[in-house]
Amino acid sequence: MAKRGGRRSSARGRSSARGRSSARGRRNRRREATLAGGALLLLLLIAVWSLIWPYLLAAVGIGGVGLLGWRLRRIDRTLRDRDRSWRAEELVRAGRRTLADVDRMTGTEFEELVAALCRRDGCSEVRRVGGAGDNGADVRGRLPDGRTMVVQCKRYAPTAAIPSREVRDLLGAKQHFGADVAIFVTTTRFTRPAESFARENGIIAIHRDHFGSWHNGAALEPLVQLSGSGQGDARHLARWRKTYRAGGR
Repeated sequence: MAKRGGRRSSARGRSSARGRSSARGRRNRRREATLAGGALLLLLLIAVWSLIWPYLLAAVGIGGVGLLGWRLRRIDRTLRDRDRSWRAEELVRAGRRTLADVDRMTGTEFEELVAALCRRDGCSEVRRVGGAGDNGADVRGRLPDGRTMVVQCKRYAPTAAIPSREVRDLLGAKQHFGADVAIFVTTTRFTRPAESFARENGIIAIHRDHFGSWHNGAALEPLVQLSGSGQGDARHLARWRKTYRAGGR
């Protein structure tokens, strides 16, 4: 019995040794295959390197030039924007922009122009707040005498007119922000009901003619005192319509 047990133990030992030997053989073969594959790939790369390196170099060069061009374009755009802003402010100060130039502005550009004119005339804390959810105010700040103001800006074609409902909206903005003064600035005229509503509720109305004087150098304070006046009678309105409709505006 002891002899049989010794034989079984010896057989198991030989089987275990053969298994370990077989595993080492497989690992060695995989290692050799990997090394052979790497060597083959290296030889292949060396063989074709003279063919592909110009393309790789060209790709790197094109990528570098593209990145440099993108960067230079961003810098140029930034400088152009700054220059445009500076020139716009200079035009405001010099009063050389025409009403025709203003008519070609976007609503946002017109709001920025009105804010710049307010700053030019000594208003403080001026900021453009127009946009979605502006609660009826496009520009806010303080007049030179310290009173708070809200400004509504409407860059409309001169053939249009400001209705009274838009002036009422500004009165609501004045109450909402608790402002001392409300100013309505437009590139067109006010309807008679709108003009009357502004006068009765202390809203300063700056129509096209007054705005033209303002942006050409007149101070804001006299325009505040003129508020809404100067739109003329029915004959003046008829001439107004004839002038701007004839001009295709």
